[in-house]
Amino acid sequence: MAEKDQNKEQFITEITPKSEDFSRWYTDLVRRAELADYSPIKGCMVIRPYGYAIWELIQRGLDDRFKATGHVNAYFPLFIPRSLLLKEAEHVEGFAPQVAWVTKGGTEELEEPLAIRPTSEVIIGTMYAKWIKSWRDLPVLINQWANIVRWEKVTRLFLRTTEFLWQEGHTAHETADEAEEETRKILALYKEFAETELAMPVVAGRKSESEKFAGAARTYSIEALMGDGRALQAGTSHNLGQNFAIAFDIQFQARDKSLQYVHGTSWGVSTRLIGGVIMTHGDETGLMLPPRIAPYQVVLVPIPRGNWRETVLPRAQQIRDALVAQGVRVMLDDRDAYTPGWKFSEWELRGVPLRLEIGPKDIEKQQVMLARRDTREKIPAPMDGLAGRVKDLLEAIQQNMFDRALAFQKEHTSATTSWEEFAQIMEGRPGFVVSPWCGTEACEADIKTATQATIRNLPIDAQPGGAPCIKCGKPSVADAWFAKAY
Repeated sequence: MAEKDQNKEQFITEITPKSEDFSRWYTDLVRRAELADYSPIKGCMVIRPYGYAIWELIQRGLDDRFKATGHVNAYFPLFIPRSLLLKEAEHVEGFAPQVAWVTKGGTEELEEPLAIRPTSEVIIGTMYAKWIKSWRDLPVLINQWANIVRWEKVTRLFLRTTEFLWQEGHTAHETADEAEEETRKILALYKEFAETELAMPVVAGRKSESEKFAGAARTYSIEALMGDGRALQAGTSHNLGQNFAIAFDIQFQARDKSLQYVHGTSWGVSTRLIGGVIMTHGDETGLMLPPRIAPYQVVLVPIPRGNWRETVLPRAQQIRDALVAQGVRVMLDDRDAYTPGWKFSEWELRGVPLRLEIGPKDIEKQQVMLARRDTREKIPAPMDGLAGRVKDLLEAIQQNMFDRALAFQKEHTSATTSWEEFAQIMEGRPGFVVSPWCGTEACEADIKTATQATIRNLPIDAQPGGAPCIKCGKPSVADAWFAKAY
């Protein structure tokens, strides 16, 4: 899935058809819609204003949810001393191939190399060891919005880049039960956010041992199904147990005066959510943005006929102001240099949920024409009560996009207990396949080798039993959700 060097400087004027080459369609669309572009640094992207506006809306929606559940924001250093990183051996082993190191400061060699954070458990754990002394100090519920660097060999705009933006929550708790409750609470929060704000249905569950976060006791995730039948890990929530607490000596005096280690969690989502939105909803024409994260929910296009600047434009401006007063994000496109037809196509490509057209005849009729991006339906609407009509339509578009994506997920989810059928289904990019699995890493690896499919999730509270393992025939521990994945 690597981007080809020869295409990096090519200016994108047309988008490769989605049905012809999904991968190329995706990259063309990201660049043509001006969401992001390549930078001079290999593997790093520039997030352009339109793409960053989407990220800001994602940030806002998540941040409000975090704060509503008692979490607060802080910020921790970008650099991690090598000695600290090595304290948690399993964590370091998991990230070692992706860690970028700083060995020089100015013209001087550093006495100790500094890692550029691939994640922040280490530096945050070190600080928690200083701050937490008693059960009265718990729980600690901190989130940070930050950039992360992982030295990826194969990169793709938004989905996997050397540097990316994310949020990472890090919490410390008095008991194991509290940590597990927190981990699952955040998993549920991510699922609700993805489905409510991004109109992206997800499967929530627990990762297998081989897929869990390095150093975690348990990892949970939400998995979305993209338009090409591949799965995308859209968010993760980790119960760290006491692993990091022991490594970084995060102890507290318990209620019974004994000295105990805290129970930790960490969780995060990143700018790959934008890639997920593109691949879930985009079509041959371009982006299709859910209204709740669309930088512009409505584009207002005045039709330039006659003395339109004296007649049509003032009415368009009044409509814009009325919509803005109701909290709608509006773009009034009154540029002279482009025809209405060009503007219609351009804003469709950029995924604006609703287009509002107004010309001299519309003013005579005291109406406007509304065009939905999701269904392409054109609806005449009276100017009286227009703001309420627009808000209702935006909610209808949001719901329709989720319903359509959910229908796609269901149509591309199958179940089988036969290995022959499993292998046959997995040819191409079929979506999710639910099948029994024995719980061994060796069998999991054999399935991946034979089909390229990985276990995306297991049911959170999976119970053993049912049909024997799809591959080896031994008793199964759960029905696992398999898919080819990004």
